[in-house]
This record gives sequence, structure tokens and C-alpha cells, in this order.
Amino acid sequence: MLALGLMFVLPTAGYAQYTRQDRRDQRREERREQRREERREQRRGRDWGDYNGWGGSSQLRQTALNAGYNEGIKEGRKDRNRRGGYRNPNDFSAYRNATKDYNSRYGDRALYQRFYRQGFENGYRDGLNGY
Repeated sequence: MLALGLMFVLPTAGYAQYTRQDRRDQRREERREQRREERREQRRGRDWGDYNGWGGSSQLRQTALNAGYNEGIKEGRKDRNRRGGYRNPNDFSAYRNATKDYNSRYGDRALYQRFYRQGFENGYRDGLNGY
């Protein structure tokens, strides 16, 4: 009877240790993958994270870049559909104003405009190229 009981207990104890090690290995692999992804992001042509150390909060940067990109891609697609070709970004009032979705809680308006214009240029180029 004792031998029969040990047959069921021993494999269970080994299984618990095995799954703990599996979880550690999985977390380690997830951290490696996260670091790989961060390095990939840094190598991409459009690095949304650095911008030469311009500063500002992440909310300011992301809001400005997204708002600018969305406006830029819209204008780029319009020009592509009209077969108009590349235009100077200063031709667009949205680019000159660069305040869409701005809120004073984000911080410095001039910095927001700088990120917005960068996003607009990237979006315009993508829209003109058919993305």
C-alpha cells in the first residue's frame, strides 16, 4: 500500500518543481524578447521614443506624434489621390498651427508643436507613398 501511495506522491512533487522552473524560464525568455523588441524599436527609421532628447512627458510626446501623424497621413493620401505630388508641409495650416489635441496639462506648447510637426511629416510621407 505504501509503495502504491508513493507512486502518486513522488511524480506530483517533481511536477511542481518542474513547472516552477518552467515559469522561471518563461519569464526569462519574455524579458529577453522585451529587450529584443526595445532594440528593434530603436533601430527603426522612425524612432518614436528619442527625438534627440527633446524631453517632455510621454503623454505629450505620444499625443502630439499621433495627432500629427494622423493629420499628415490624411493630407498625404489626399495629395496622392489627386496625383499632386509632394508639397511643403508649411502649405498646410494644421502643420503650421500644430495644436490639434493639445491640452495645457501636457506641458510646453512649443514642445508639443515640435513633436506634432515631426509626426505630421512622417504621416504625410507615408500617406503620399500609399500606406
